[in-house]
Amino acid sequence: MTRNTLETSMEGIQSTWGPLTTEVIEGCRRHLENLLRAPVTEEWLAALHREAPSNRELYRDPTRGFVLLAHTEDAGLYRPPHDHGRGWVIYAVQQGEIEMGTYARVVDTSGKVQLVKRDSTLVRAGQVKVFLPGDVHDTRCINGPALLFRFTERDLKKEDKEERRVTRYVQQDGVWTVGAP
Repeated sequence: MTRNTLETSMEGIQSTWGPLTTEVIEGCRRHLENLLRAPVTEEWLAALHREAPSNRELYRDPTRGFVLLAHTEDAGLYRPPHDHGRGWVIYAVQQGEIEMGTYARVVDTSGKVQLVKRDSTLVRAGQVKVFLPGDVHDTRCINGPALLFRFTERDLKKEDKEERRVTRYVQQDGVWTVGAP
């Protein structure tokens, strides 16, 4: 039986999996870049283009815990600054363009946390972007509809909802600061 690019990419990630290291990140990046080269004629990818789901789980590794999600985003969709707690994530853009900003978390003299925008990168179809634990970032769909894959090394719903380890930020008087839990 012939395996599709989704299956072979997830098998490739399984083969390189381990604790967070440069080598693990590079292996995952390489396999996600391969996933981005999948022909749109593969049924799983054709279905994503046809159905344009806002959020769909494509794969969950029962042993290692990593998860691959697909998101379709319309132009203008903005996701404010956030981190992924203890988790790391790789975004892979299959179609469209997503602007991804990065921020430094700083504490002013009064002890108040605020964000300082470091930079912004336009991630185009065929490209990936890595965020490590604690990296604060935002995303904005520039050219949509965009189809992006979000690979997370753990279940971020659990990290967010159950363990309360994900930090989201809100804008107050023109400054990004920690939002209410």
